[in-house]
Amino acid sequence: MVEKTPGGVQSVERVFELLELIADAGGEVMLSELSASTTLPLPTIHRLLRTMVTLGYVRQLPNRRYSLGPRLIRLGEGANKQLGVLARPQLKSLVDRLGETSNMAVLDGDMVVYVAQVPSRHSMRMFTEVGRRAHTHATGVGKAILAQLDDETVRGIISRAGMPTPTSKSIGDIDTLLADLERIRERGYAIDEEEQEIGVRCFATAVADAPTPMAISVSGPVSRVDQAFADRAVPVLKEAAQAISKELKLA
Repeated sequence: MVEKTPGGVQSVERVFELLELIADAGGEVMLSELSASTTLPLPTIHRLLRTMVTLGYVRQLPNRRYSLGPRLIRLGEGANKQLGVLARPQLKSLVDRLGETSNMAVLDGDMVVYVAQVPSRHSMRMFTEVGRRAHTHATGVGKAILAQLDDETVRGIISRAGMPTPTSKSIGDIDTLLADLERIRERGYAIDEEEQEIGVRCFATAVADAPTPMAISVSGPVSRVDQAFADRAVPVLKEAAQAISKELKLA
């Protein structure tokens, strides 16, 4: 929910409140659902939606539901690039200190999208293309992000996105996932145990107080990324996440 700011422009606050409500609903919502989620009068909601539809920031679907519009994609891509630029020094520090590939990803709808990466200097390394989208349940960054959300929200994300299993070690049912997320909350970091790619292990932690759910990770071959590596990597990973969180507050 958009916070009201003293001296703010009310119509702008209302527009962003509606956009966030649509996003929170999974990107698609009925007018009546919007009306039930806000104190705005129905005629005001309808007028604002009509304006945003005209501008391309909202779409009205054939079933009369409203969804986020295509013009938001360019804004989101630009914002993601800036997040990657901001985080890159910390990701580079992770690679310098740990020797393995580091990544940052954000929650985009019901998927994670990788917005920054600094590769390892090893010839055998983990490589994820910046801009690639992946399911939350089968990635370290995705599970670190999900662990910051309540179980009902997680169930909604999974029900919409599905639970494909890229490897034989991927989690394939919601109850197993929720149990794993509880363990992540207790220890403070997530592990991708060859769930996205056989032979690759990943440690990830969420970035607290971020404007959008995000996480950073270090990944590499299981032959190098073992328990001894975890003992070194987890404190460094948490330190980097805290530094990024602090920088986001100053940005």
